[in-house]
Amino acid sequence: MEKILYNPPEERIKQSNMYRFMNYVNDRYDKSFSNYDGLYQWSVENIPQFWVAVWDFVGIKHSKPYDEVIDDVTKMPGAHWFSGAELNFAENLLRFNDDSTALIFKGEGQDVVRWTYRKLNDEVSLIQKALKKAGVTVGDRVAGFMPNMPHTVAAMLAATSLGAVWSSCSPDFGIKGVLDRFGQIKPKVLFVADGYYFKGTRYDSLERVRGIIQELPSIEKVVVVPYTVAAPEIEGIRDAVHYKDFIAAEEPGEIEFVQLPFEHPVYIMFTSGTTGLPKCLVQSAGGVLINHLKELIIHTDLKKDDVIFYLTTCGWMMWNWLVSSLAVGAQVVLYDGFPFHPDALALWRLAEEVGITIFGLSAGYVAALMKEGAKPGKECNLEKLRLILSTGSPLSVEGFEYVYDEIKRDVQLSSISGGSDINGCFAIGNPMLPVYAGELQCRSLGMKVEAFDDDGKPVRNKQGELVCLAPAPSMPIYFWDDPDGSKYKAAYFEYFPNVWRHGDYVLINDRGGLIIYGRSDATLNPKGVRIGTAEIYRPVENLEEIQDSLVVGQNWKDDIRIVLFVKLAPGYELTPELKEKIKKTIRENASPRHVPEKIIAVPDIPYTLNMKKVELAVKKVIEGQAVLNKDALKNPEALDYFVDLEELKTD
Repeated sequence: MEKILYNPPEERIKQSNMYRFMNYVNDRYDKSFSNYDGLYQWSVENIPQFWVAVWDFVGIKHSKPYDEVIDDVTKMPGAHWFSGAELNFAENLLRFNDDSTALIFKGEGQDVVRWTYRKLNDEVSLIQKALKKAGVTVGDRVAGFMPNMPHTVAAMLAATSLGAVWSSCSPDFGIKGVLDRFGQIKPKVLFVADGYYFKGTRYDSLERVRGIIQELPSIEKVVVVPYTVAAPEIEGIRDAVHYKDFIAAEEPGEIEFVQLPFEHPVYIMFTSGTTGLPKCLVQSAGGVLINHLKELIIHTDLKKDDVIFYLTTCGWMMWNWLVSSLAVGAQVVLYDGFPFHPDALALWRLAEEVGITIFGLSAGYVAALMKEGAKPGKECNLEKLRLILSTGSPLSVEGFEYVYDEIKRDVQLSSISGGSDINGCFAIGNPMLPVYAGELQCRSLGMKVEAFDDDGKPVRNKQGELVCLAPAPSMPIYFWDDPDGSKYKAAYFEYFPNVWRHGDYVLINDRGGLIIYGRSDATLNPKGVRIGTAEIYRPVENLEEIQDSLVVGQNWKDDIRIVLFVKLAPGYELTPELKEKIKKTIRENASPRHVPEKIIAVPDIPYTLNMKKVELAVKKVIEGQAVLNKDALKNPEALDYFVDLEELKTD
């Protein structure tokens, strides 16, 4: 019997935006839905009507109405949305201009800084005028190599107010990682900060900026924002200007919001894979906007009096998602730095100080809290906290239980899953539903998600490929530099024709809950049996002797054998006894077929900059193949440990 960890009180259900939306649909379309199942089925069977309802319910601000919601609901990719409509993305996020708080910024080791909506509007106005003077116009690319700070938000809004396209990398990217991304899209203006803080250390960004600029002739202006020093030294950086000088000639005024078609590009997002140059996903202003507001307002129950936080950098889609909360008038909390500095409770003290109501984190962060033995609920006042969001990788059953045992009992915990690909979620939270340990609450409204078996048939209560059977507005409008669409089709639509294959291994149960088992391209296939890597990580990483782990399938004697790499906790060695304990734990908590044939200790486990394990890169290394795009990794040197391992050459 699955364990229910939280049941929403009736009062909370009826006060939720989801409940209001359900009744709105009932009234508008003469329906009588009383639960989420019925509403969800209607949303994926009546896609045009559903998205019209969202458009009106969330209040998309527009200057011209749409003529047609979608031209062909069976076309994927290539369906066109809300043709005829004109709007501006930034205008929708800047519909408030008063003295209420818009942004709360906490830099590692710094005091909290607050910007009001009026301050944000003024700053956007100044940057916009300076960008116009710099020649930025509709369709130009403006990029950020920035920490997660208020100036980054203002620069994005100023760029998109003009119809320019925004793209960003966090400042921990190396030169090659930045060039792999920005080198493809050729930005005209680059916003940078002088440096950033991590684990109590200041890191200089400007030396890397010098290297980046040398290789990017498209950049005509580098705007340097002071962060770690008051007056950064910009000598030797081509076309560089201090931020204060960039905006000095202007006075705040009315922001011009250039009105553009619904499908005008707003963001270029990048995949973080290590198998080649990152894919450049071009996403539309209207598509991102309507999808974000659906997820934030309806699924996350975001309201104007909320204080919302997500632990993210500007190189991850959760930053874009978080910033869209401005459209609701909520307070958006930005944090930049190491989340465990000076200790494991750093972010929870911030939650207490600023009254965070919605707290977004990653499964990896929860696992680290568990390893530290942190007890945020006992050490901090979290009375205002009502929702915790988790993404990045599957959150284990133990992670769910830890949240309720050590953070807060009456909180809704929503594990969510989607990707940069759609700048949103396929599976998501729901204020009307209970929380089951280890489960994502539901499929997202309007997203026709199924689990497919190998024959392309939907299955229930069995693991399969996560697919989406109908178009959605935030799917990429195209890939950059892909004129015939072949890269786009190859990425998602070749495995199952006309069906989006996302690359996750998932189970959908009878009540509509989901369990994610890891990336399907990293799925193990010993003796033809498919095994999700998350099924092995969960029992292994609960052992006190194991700090971290990574599992791959090695091609061996015409089959696949499971190889488990472990990073040991301080003070432990990988003895024969510990190997047997690991195998016994996996056998008892998963199954005998999950037991690895090889267990090997390594000093570190490689992660992407977005804190995702890179099984595929390790598999390439142990099989002697080259790993491209190592700058996508947070710790690329970790891959060196896997080269030419003697233990992998024997039975």
